[in-house]
Amino acid sequence: VQLQASGGGLVQAGGSLRLSCAFSGRTFSNYYMGWFRQAPGKEREFVAAIGWGGSSTNYDDAVKGRFTISRDNAKNMVYLQMNMLKPEDTAVYYCAASKSSWATTRLGFGFEYWGQGTLVTVSS
Repeated sequence: VQLQASGGGLVQAGGSLRLSCAFSGRTFSNYYMGWFRQAPGKEREFVAAIGWGGSSTNYDDAVKGRFTISRDNAKNMVYLQMNMLKPEDTAVYYCAASKSSWATTRLGFGFEYWGQGTLVTVSS
């Protein structure tokens, strides 16, 4: 599995960005997908996860109501729409893929494959 994240950049607080992640190498619809982030000096943390078909999602409380994860199985893509961005959202964002159970994946565990990350910087 190969994952390629893109879409990061510099945005002012209150603004929006849409991250994209291209999946290749296996059958995309067999994998749960997730987004994680790592801020400077901090450990990587779970942001959001999405089920095979896209109808099941879960979010960390810090982004709930502001971020939306989605996927397009026809294009082998997963997205993270980020609205109302805050300076504390500044981080490198990673997409990841999992074949573990949804019970595990929805909490941010069991991800086996990782992309290279894309930097999001939110200025105040």
